[in-house]
Amino acid sequence: MIFFLKGTGLAGATNVRKEVGFKSSIVVVAGDTLKGILAILVAQKFGVSGYWILIPAFAAITGHWKSIFTNFRGGDGLIVLGGIIVALFDVLGVLSITFAMLIALGGQKLFYSSLMSIIAGTSSLVVLCAIFEDTFTFKLAISVAVLSTTVLIHALKGHSKRNKAKFSDQQLKSEAQTL
Repeated sequence: MIFFLKGTGLAGATNVRKEVGFKSSIVVVAGDTLKGILAILVAQKFGVSGYWILIPAFAAITGHWKSIFTNFRGGDGLIVLGGIIVALFDVLGVLSITFAMLIALGGQKLFYSSLMSIIAGTSSLVVLCAIFEDTFTFKLAISVAVLSTTVLIHALKGHSKRNKAKFSDQQLKSEAQTL
């Protein structure tokens, strides 16, 4: 798994696209989206409903963060979250994910553009549900926004840790060159 050794060291679609290639990243996006969708659909098939549906959603994300199949290494969970949103909110979910993707693609040169897309997508979902849906769905959207915040915090902590390590390595190299 070359993507763990290059770039950010994550198995996420962005790192796979940058380090392995576009076609491979499409496979990652499809697999991660399906993971989020299936977590919800399987839970619903077993009768999980209401706010309880957030438990398998959270399990899918945390399972993505620390996958047993990759020696407890994974991605940030952004695309899994997108699959969860699509499964829970149908058309409004697709609209909010499309908006998030446009933010991510439009801001590719900016730091943390994919993380900014979480805020944009989740905010648009909450607003759309407030306008077009019933009270339960609106409250579920707010609950998913809290879940999204968890993903955002996890991702930011990981990015911060990797950036500190990268900065420390660069600092050590420059100090070694001066000796």
